[in-house]
Amino acid sequence: MLGAIVRFIVSALVLLLVSYLVPGFRIFGFWNALIAAVAISLVGWLIESLMGRRVTPGTRGAIGFLTAAVAIYVVQFFIPSMRVSILGALLASAVIGIIDMFVPTELR
Repeated sequence: MLGAIVRFIVSALVLLLVSYLVPGFRIFGFWNALIAAVAISLVGWLIESLMGRRVTPGTRGAIGFLTAAVAIYVVQFFIPSMRVSILGALLASAVIGIIDMFVPTELR
């Protein structure tokens, strides 16, 4: 349970950082970022579970990138203080992937 809480806090901080770096991606406030982090995780999980076994190890990176971009774009409709363009979602997904290489948001 503590691991999940830490993961969402780190994810919220990453979303706040990304909102300063990426044009077309804006989120205001830590609590909104925390709610967005939870929502993005849920939407991403839902999209990946719908894809099922069609995701191969070779396409997992591309599928993960696109899933994250779609999840980020969709979540903006549920978080009132979040605004994302399509390009902003793609750039945010790339930046989050790069940041995740150095500061993983998942405790292993």
